[in-house]
Amino acid sequence: MHDAAFAADPHHVYDRLRAHGPAGPVELAPGVDATLVVGHEMALRVLQNSTLFARDSRRWKALNEGRIALDSPVLPMMAYRPNCLFTDGAVHLRLRKAVTDSLARLNITRVRRDVEPIADYLIDRFSERGRADLLNDYAKLLPLLLFNKIFGCPADIGDTLTSAMSAMFDGQDALRASEDINTCLMELVALKRRRPGDDVTSWLIQHPAGLTDEELRDQLIILMGAGVEPERNLICNALLLLLSPGAGGGDSGLLIEEAIDHVLWNQTPIANYATHYPLQDVDLGGVVAEADTPVVISFAAANSDPALADARRTHSRGAHLAWGAGPHACPAKDPAQVIAVTAIEKILNALPDLTLAVHEKELQWRPGPFHRALVALPVAFSPTPATRTAAALQSRGAPTGAEQPRPTATAAATRQEPARKKGFWSTFLDVFRV
Repeated sequence: MHDAAFAADPHHVYDRLRAHGPAGPVELAPGVDATLVVGHEMALRVLQNSTLFARDSRRWKALNEGRIALDSPVLPMMAYRPNCLFTDGAVHLRLRKAVTDSLARLNITRVRRDVEPIADYLIDRFSERGRADLLNDYAKLLPLLLFNKIFGCPADIGDTLTSAMSAMFDGQDALRASEDINTCLMELVALKRRRPGDDVTSWLIQHPAGLTDEELRDQLIILMGAGVEPERNLICNALLLLLSPGAGGGDSGLLIEEAIDHVLWNQTPIANYATHYPLQDVDLGGVVAEADTPVVISFAAANSDPALADARRTHSRGAHLAWGAGPHACPAKDPAQVIAVTAIEKILNALPDLTLAVHEKELQWRPGPFHRALVALPVAFSPTPATRTAAALQSRGAPTGAEQPRPTATAAATRQEPARKKGFWSTFLDVFRV
């Protein structure tokens, strides 16, 4: 599940496994074996059975016995952290409540309001060129910047967090990136304890659960990790469908919301994850998963299970597993969909003649066992003036004269002078600081 062949056609693997039962053996990375659940009913059984399956990866027998390399590319996604993704029972309930209560304070209007200026800023960076890579220039950066806003990050912490999270997801020195993330989030927690604000970090600190600094750091990591990678893939995969309906079998009249639902069914942004560890040997429809070995849920394969043919035909939102199920189901699906819809609306309205710059068959999918992610989404369009940021500032009553740096000029200057280079977040703050 880690090579280019799997990335190009993962359903070939899912179908081959499904021919023998609802689960089967796979290799997630070199030397990392697991059982992949590909049947919808079996996936629900595992996701909903917390008495037979644990999420705590400290149970992972092969890792404990030293049979997993410490530089394995899947460890950042599978190694234990004391957050609500890798815990069970009372500990999980306590941590999850702190997260869900804090996310509940993010109303939909605020989320949309925060996405819009970030989208304007990013579009202005490339709108005069007449070409762009909508993954790396837009869909990848938008959720990273948005989470800096939601977490209340100052410029320096936000720059580090943006670059480190990007590097970790792209497999670039993942261990160093993980260390940088840990360090800057501990700095953020210390800052927000001294000076709380109207942000998720402060709300988590103030929650009655009384999270420690380390617990706060690890909840923030899971919030960003579970938000950034799926969000960018959801935005990008939906844009691909809208720009090239044949890629998903849809029709050119798809609404944005319909395209997103289609992607959640057919190009599931996080395709395989939710690793469980059986507390005893378990028969998964003919394949025995040994105690304390990884059992990975294939949301993508479960969604394509022939048993769901009727639900797939109507794209019933209640049937697909893109958001998971059971006690660890995604707690932020409504904000996630609003972010995607807003981001897609902004780019399509700003660049109405947007088209793919290559044939859809030339697009490449990024290798990796967990995601369904494009390497790039090159597009072409009629060049337009980079005036959206200025218009957004004017609508907010902010100054728009020479004292406000122009995004495209700032970006060009920082690329030419690496010694004085600012990150995306600090540059964004320079533009929108009122």
